[in-house]
Order: sequence, then C-alpha cells, then structure tokens
Amino acid sequence: MKRKISMKLSALVFAGSLLSTSLASATTATYQFCSTSSCKAGGSATVTSNYAQTKYPLVMAHGMGGFTAIGGLSIGQYFYGINSDLTANGAKVFATQVASFDSSSVRGEQLLSQVKQILAITGAQKVNLIGHSQGVLDSRYVAAMIPANIASVTGVGGPNLGSPVADTIKSVTQAPVVGGLLTPVITSGLNAFFSLLDLSSGQQYSQNSIAGLNQLTTSGMVAFNKQFPQAMPTSSCGQGAAKVNNINYYSWSGTRLLSNPLDVSDGFLALTGALIPGASDGLVGQCSSHLGVVVRDDYPQNHLDEVNLLFGLVNIFATSPVTLYRNQANRLKLAGL
Repeated sequence: MKRKISMKLSALVFAGSLLSTSLASATTATYQFCSTSSCKAGGSATVTSNYAQTKYPLVMAHGMGGFTAIGGLSIGQYFYGINSDLTANGAKVFATQVASFDSSSVRGEQLLSQVKQILAITGAQKVNLIGHSQGVLDSRYVAAMIPANIASVTGVGGPNLGSPVADTIKSVTQAPVVGGLLTPVITSGLNAFFSLLDLSSGQQYSQNSIAGLNQLTTSGMVAFNKQFPQAMPTSSCGQGAAKVNNINYYSWSGTRLLSNPLDVSDGFLALTGALIPGASDGLVGQCSSHLGVVVRDDYPQNHLDEVNLLFGLVNIFATSPVTLYRNQANRLKLAGL
C-alpha cells in the first residue's frame, strides 16, 4: 500500500516537474505596429509552436481606409486576431500603417520606408509582404522598388484589375451637377475623418481620397499594371508567375457576400457586390484578385472577412481567416522564406 502511494506521489512530482519546465520554457513575444516614424510594440502572445516561424519577418499591409489598430486596442486591429496568432506560432510580425486614402505610389513609398526600418531593426536581409486589398498594390510597388529585400508577396483580396465599385463611384463624382456639388464636400469629410483615424492608429497622414479612388478604377489599374507587371496573369483569370526577380508571389480571396447574420457590414458588401459582374468578395472580383500562385479564389468570405473583420464575425462553417494566414506563413516557412 505504502509502495503504491509512494509511486503515485513520484508520478505527481514528475508531472509537476514537467509542467514547471513547460511553463518556464514558454516565451512571450511581441508583434510590432509601425508607421513612417517608428515601430513599437503592438501586443504580445505566448509562443506555443514554430509552425509559422518564417526565415524572414512578416510585414502586414492594410487596405484602403485601413489602420493598424484604432486607439491602439487589440479589439480595434485591422488584421483582427491575425497578428497575435502568427506571433503565437513563431512568426516575427510587423503591422504597418500608411495613409488610409491615397494612391499606391504614395502609400507604397510610405510602406517602403517602413520596410527599410524593419530591415534595420531586425537585421534581416529580406521580408515577406502580406497585403490585403489596396495593401496588395502597395506591396507590389515595394517589391518592384527593392526586389533584393523582398522574399515574397502575398495578396489577399487585391484589386489587381481594378474594381467596378470604384468605377461606379468615380462616374458619380464626375456627374455634371451632383458630382460638382457633392464631391468636394464628401471628399473633404472623408479626408478629415480618416486623418483623425490615422492619428488614433499611431500616425497622422495627409489624405487624398480622390487619388485613392482613381487608383482602384479599372483604368487606374491598367496604368499601374503597365508599370508594375510582376506576377500578373497574362491570360484571362489565369495564374501569374510563381517567382519574379527571385520573389515568390501568392494570392487568395473569397466569393461569399453574406457570411454572418450578426455582421452589419455584410449588407453593405452585398450591395456593392451587385455592381461587380460574376463572383466577388463584395469589392473585388474573383479574377481581379489573382496574383502569382493562386492558393484559392473562392473561400466563403467577403472582403472584410478576409482580415477577420468585423470582430471575427465570419462564416462559422468555413475555415477561419486566421487559419489561412497561419497556413500561409507555414507555406513560406517550407519554401525557405
């Protein structure tokens, strides 16, 4: 009897020792929020695996109207729950902030400045760029400017061929009477509001909503793609080159407009999606999102679901957007990036 008790006690002590060792070895890592001024800690996570531990840092680039985190709060992050999950799985993550509204030549230069900061901070030779929406265009710009310092570009819901939604809005702004009266008022309001939003996110940038709109029109993207053709498909709705200038290119997107009845943004995206012929995520057409290797272009997600917004209210019957980013980081890891 005493022997059994002694053996149980020994087992408990051993288990306790393993638990203590596990807790002691667990590390906490931070992910960074960057602007053109600096990078600072944005949040932290307990590292539980090395599944997403890429060779080079992951640099996240937000879309039009985007930010790093409103008020610096975790609940206000653009890549909602994604930065922390990637960090918990071993990645070094830097979420960047550029002007909410402007052309991708301006936003691209702002992102370029931050990439150079990140290279200096980490000592890394390259970074992996992951962009959503217009952030894909900004990332493409940076990859063209400093190809030797970019390991990969991943585009999520990128309007690489432009968006009919932007075309429609532009036509309204150019209407003879309505456009002339309302456009200056609306653009001034947007520029002022998003200037304040930028400030709450970390740094205040000047805004140019008209330049941002023009960037995403079909004609605007024709001009952009002539200047930056890297990894763009050469056939209708095809795939682009997997590697250009030693940079790996990937993309994915969704085609579900209504995904969660609790998400108030779904109704808006259903309306805008009606302006786009064929399948879309509500703002970007299925084929427009193609860049490099197309991982998949029909996830049951809309444009905001692609970054786990709003507040993680996405399709509960589909793979979580957070998982897709984690899997992409692992894909980059296995590619030696």
